[in-house]
Amino acid sequence: MRMQKSSRPLVILMATVVAIITSIVVANATQTITTPNGAFISYNLATGTSSAAITPATSRSVLVMGCNTSTNPAGGAQVSLLHLPSSGMIWAGLESPTSGATTTTITAGSGGTAGTHIVWIDGHHLVDIQVAGVDTIKIQNHNSTTQVGSVTLIW
Repeated sequence: MRMQKSSRPLVILMATVVAIITSIVVANATQTITTPNGAFISYNLATGTSSAAITPATSRSVLVMGCNTSTNPAGGAQVSLLHLPSSGMIWAGLESPTSGATTTTITAGSGGTAGTHIVWIDGHHLVDIQVAGVDTIKIQNHNSTTQVGSVTLIW
């Protein structure tokens, strides 16, 4: 009988220890999930025109995705871009494949000079995202027809 009576407090003590350890583990295992920020820019550009300047978020990675939805030449591309305030942009990503291609080309570079090519977003490589200035980018239509599409930035 004495053995059973002395084991009851031991079981309660062990259960308390397990509960405390579990609480500590759960408290340290919390994870913070933040909702990403984003910007959506649609375009409808006549021949030889460009969009208004777009200012990406600064000092953080920005995913820039562009798609040209004109029936000829449709396409899509993406780059990871770092905007360094007053210094320019650094980027790396994938060009839109050309019409009929089964592969794509890697694009990478840096700069703050207006007109510097970043990524082609159509199938004929006539619509691109370019550096617009040291702190901005733009969409440029080099095609002989009006081009329609969108660019999404996520950071």
